[in-house]
Amino acid sequence: MSHQAALGERLAEQGISRRAFLKFCTALASMMALPPGTATAFAEALVKAMRPSVIWLSFQECTGCTESLTRSDSPALEHLIFDMISLDYHHTLQAASGYGAEKSREDAMKSFFGKYLLLVDGSIPMKEGGAYSTIAGRTNLDLLQEAAKGAAAIIAVGTCASFGGIPNAKPNPTGAVPVSDIIRNKPVINLSGCPPIPVVITGVLAHYLTFGGFPELDSLGRPKSFYGETIHDRCYRRPFFDQGKFARTFDDEGARNGWCLFELGCKGPTTHNACATTKWNGGTSFPIESGHGCLGCSEPNFWDAGSFYSALSMPASPLKLTADAAIAGAAIGVAVSVANRIKKRAAKSAHETATIADLEK
Repeated sequence: MSHQAALGERLAEQGISRRAFLKFCTALASMMALPPGTATAFAEALVKAMRPSVIWLSFQECTGCTESLTRSDSPALEHLIFDMISLDYHHTLQAASGYGAEKSREDAMKSFFGKYLLLVDGSIPMKEGGAYSTIAGRTNLDLLQEAAKGAAAIIAVGTCASFGGIPNAKPNPTGAVPVSDIIRNKPVINLSGCPPIPVVITGVLAHYLTFGGFPELDSLGRPKSFYGETIHDRCYRRPFFDQGKFARTFDDEGARNGWCLFELGCKGPTTHNACATTKWNGGTSFPIESGHGCLGCSEPNFWDAGSFYSALSMPASPLKLTADAAIAGAAIGVAVSVANRIKKRAAKSAHETATIADLEK
């Protein structure tokens, strides 16, 4: 692919109007919770941006992350983002194979050393010298270390690359580890999820092209704009949780009325992701809206965190919690009040005793 033309020129060649491009930038800024003026900054920077080389390595994974991205129901988003970058190597999407495919990767690393973006999905097996997963006769570990040397930045796509994912689950026979366990001298951004939401991937790439860096990250290396709140924080069933209304089976009255799925094992209160707001399939739905609790797939060790259908260790009824807290608070208040009255009486008695003593003098 050509890297010479700026993005604006390529968009004009394809008949994409400035109006359509501004709508795209506005949508991105909104999804990433950026100020309104950011949309214009996005547009001005992106039309001048040169398309960077992107190398995408797939290791121990199920191809779900790629499937997620290519099944985006926002056509403008999908097509625009691939016009923004030059995807020079990707096992699933590239036309080349065999020696030709490997030559594309080697040429891109050489021509754009220090400038290309490295995207990785899948965990990296470490046992038996990495023999559990190889490409062109080379281990995943070897390929990752080689590609990371010339990368400007690294994006771990999906929970497997971010935290080890399912391959890392007990007993972890291949010794699977995330990218950040291996690469420590380069910035690594984690886009967790099994799979991650398409707009999370495209939004972060657009942010990098616009500002030359990543958005603010949380303690696990994830962009706060997408992972800053829990699914529980934004869930449309949250009012039922606060009212203590829970479905107790998947076909009871509560389930039919759309009540909270907490008691059926929903991990929304401990899962940070944008599913409840961005949703899936073009904003159509997300697991909880489809009647199934969140599995917590964007969190570390989600597979080993306990049964997907056992409630978290939290009070089942927020109302009971509130009532208990109120009773406890009232008890403490009464105790403090009694103590204060005793102190006042003691002080008054001491004062009166002192006054009588002074008079007797």
